[in-house]
Amino acid sequence: MSARLHVVRTASLRVALAATAIVAAVYLAISAVVILIADRNLTSEVDGRLANSLSRISTEPFRLHVEPFRELPGTPRFGPILLIWQVLPDGVVSSPNTSASLPAAVRSVGAPQTTSIGGTDVRVAGTMVGDTRVVVGQTMDQVAQARSTVLRAELIVGPILLAAVFLGALAIGRRVAAPIELARQRQMEFTADASHELRTPLSVIEAQTDLALAQEHDPAWNRRAFERISTESERIRRLVEDMLWLARFDATQAHPNAELVDVGVLARQAVDRFTSVAEARRIALRLRAASEPLVVTAPPEWLDRLLGVLLDNACKYSPEQGQVEVSVQGEGSRIRLRVDDSGPGIPADQRTRIFDRFHRASDRPGGAGLGLAIANAVVSATGGRWEVGDSPAGGASMSVSWPRALAGPRESAGMPSPTITSPQR
Repeated sequence: MSARLHVVRTASLRVALAATAIVAAVYLAISAVVILIADRNLTSEVDGRLANSLSRISTEPFRLHVEPFRELPGTPRFGPILLIWQVLPDGVVSSPNTSASLPAAVRSVGAPQTTSIGGTDVRVAGTMVGDTRVVVGQTMDQVAQARSTVLRAELIVGPILLAAVFLGALAIGRRVAAPIELARQRQMEFTADASHELRTPLSVIEAQTDLALAQEHDPAWNRRAFERISTESERIRRLVEDMLWLARFDATQAHPNAELVDVGVLARQAVDRFTSVAEARRIALRLRAASEPLVVTAPPEWLDRLLGVLLDNACKYSPEQGQVEVSVQGEGSRIRLRVDDSGPGIPADQRTRIFDRFHRASDRPGGAGLGLAIANAVVSATGGRWEVGDSPAGGASMSVSWPRALAGPRESAGMPSPTITSPQR
């Protein structure tokens, strides 16, 4: 099982890495788009400012001489002071507010474009004012700074996001895949164990049939052969019924017809059913049930199946002249069902495994190891708790407790509990 879980962990790691790589690619693409959009918007703002400045200069050219070092009125503040150049008709370039030389390539500029002046990116635009071309510009330092800020933020957020995606995908993958893989592995083991359990009785039936068909036999031999076939057929039937019950339980995990059930009444009915079985083996079968209501909330057919499993095992493993005692008592807010027998008991090292499917703590033939698996499924689904120990008679003690559904009256001091005892032959 650990090997399968290792495969699940490895697969989950690969899926997490793939998911992280995909998210990283998407994040890089989105980050690039964000930077391009931010750059374009900020550049557009600079272009708008340049266009607004050229418009004012065109309508009020005297400002070139009156207020050469101030921002033009009505324009938004963004970045450094506006740079202004005048290109005279004879090609001479002058500027009222900067000593930077205007490159020859942009002296006839019209629409805004970016150029390098003194190693600095400058956005420039120009227009004709009379016979003089006026070129205005603004450095792109603020745009570059904003771009750098966005990039740093993306570099900080990116690793955090990718780490969260990786860890989240890894955790989800393991949480989702591990139960699926365990269920698949369990199903494979269940199928293998079922095939193994069915092989023996089928082999017996096949062998008896072949011998019966090979030659004529006397009636006594034929009767023994049919008895063996009947025994093995019954074994197959019980095994198939148990497997179908477990398959339906695993598929639905629902509580059919859950209702208030008196465990004492169900225990009395189960003891009545097994009285003949106990008499046939000369086993003393007793029931001790408190007089108060012993009510829990559960599907009655499930609790009946649980009682059947516990009584069948107790009668099966108790020796002749042995004893089986069923008790149902209230313990505060819980109801306890207990089945004690005088059989060989359950070794302490086997008590954690007796509920595994197809596991048998005894080599005694007849069982397939599904009874206690069914009982455990019922107890788990109805909110019960197991206690496995030794009985006073030296055998096994199987005890289950559930939350009490109805508060019963307090037992009077000295009030005897009703007892049903099967007679011994």
